[in-house]
This record gives sequence, C-alpha cells and structure tokens, in this order.
Amino acid sequence: MNKINLHPITKRWPPAHPDRLQLYSLNTPNGVKVSIMLEETGLPYEAHFVDISDDETWTPEFLSLNPNGKIPAILDPNGPDGKPLGLWESGAILIYLADKTGQFLPADPAKRFETIQWVMFQMAAIGPMFGQVGFFHKFAGKDYEDKRPRDRYVAEARRLLGVLDTRLNGRTWIMGDEYSIADIATLGWVRNLITFYEARDLVGFDGFPHVAAWLERGLARPAVQRGLAIPSRAD
Repeated sequence: MNKINLHPITKRWPPAHPDRLQLYSLNTPNGVKVSIMLEETGLPYEAHFVDISDDETWTPEFLSLNPNGKIPAILDPNGPDGKPLGLWESGAILIYLADKTGQFLPADPAKRFETIQWVMFQMAAIGPMFGQVGFFHKFAGKDYEDKRPRDRYVAEARRLLGVLDTRLNGRTWIMGDEYSIADIATLGWVRNLITFYEARDLVGFDGFPHVAAWLERGLARPAVQRGLAIPSRAD
C-alpha cells in the first residue's frame, strides 16, 4: 500500500490515482521538460496544475515537497525500493525518470555523462540566459531606459545558440542519432525564446539553421506536442 496520501502536498492537490506518479507543474519551459519526458516514456502519471500567478508554489503544501518553491516537482509512489520519493529540480527529475525507465539516457558510461553534460548546459546557461532575454525584451525590463542589460543577455543568448548550432551540425539530435534527455531539456527553452518571448529577430535565430532544423524535428514528435500542453492551465 502506497503512502503518498500522507504527504502534505496531497492535501492541496489530492490524487485521483495515488498509485501513479504525481506531477506538480505548469507548462513553462522548465515544467514541460518533465511532462514531455513522461509522455515520451509512457509512464502512468497524474498532472496537477500549480498556479504560479497565484503564488501556489509558496504555499506550505507545495513547500513541503520543494522548499525552493519552484515547479516542476514530482511525487513517485513507486520510488527506489518501492518507497515513495519526492523530487524537484527538472534536470534531476529527467535523470531519475531516465534511470527508472531505461529510456533517453545512454547506458554506456561515457555517453551517459556526455548527455548529462548537455542537460547541465541547458540548466546552467540556456535557461537562465534565455529567461533574462525574455524579462528585458518582453516583460518589466523592457521599460528600462538603459538597454545595456538587455543587450548583454541577447549577446549571450546568441553565443549559446552558436554553441548549440555547432553541436547540431551533422547531428539529428544533441547526442547524434539518439534522442535523449538533453533534447527534452532544451526544446522548450528554444521554442519559448522565439515564440512566447518574441525574440526571434532580436537574437538572430534564423542565423542558426542547425538549431532551427533540430527544433522543427523535436516539435514534430507527438509526445512533445502533448507534453507542451500539460498540465493544462486552469480556466
């Protein structure tokens, strides 16, 4: 008998299927990493919409699972040794789900760590820098008269796109012929940069043809399309 109903987060987001992995998220670039991964692997799960605009990540229930107050987070009733496991940080969740299912992370040790390296590249560089471009180009930062902060992040975003473009030259996916958690981690952020953040021209996206082709391939995957809309936003 699983005991996830004893976890405080379930008081605010009661599980309809407590035997399934529970996802607490929103379809942001970080959130969709996990929903895409779950759709790709076929693991049974239940998605819970967490409204960050209503500060739901700062409620005691959510903080009981993730003290950092950020989505996504998961609660797996069938964790290691059959015991429930709560986990946060999208990169860590991707690695956990890859190990749990034996999918999208090479078993070969050298390739495994090379894949994780590119996941960390997204976590440490692409996500934070693209997010700053979004802030200074579309959100409150766009009203700052001093454009030097915006230009700094735009230049860094271009450099990072260049790194990714070079990597993808001659490769179908970041790891070559194998679609992996490196692609899953990165797709949502690149898509967001040129759609939601409306920065396609600003960063010169069309000057990175290998990234553009890779993004098109990734978005054509049915599991990616499903994952991008999970959890659905509350009415």
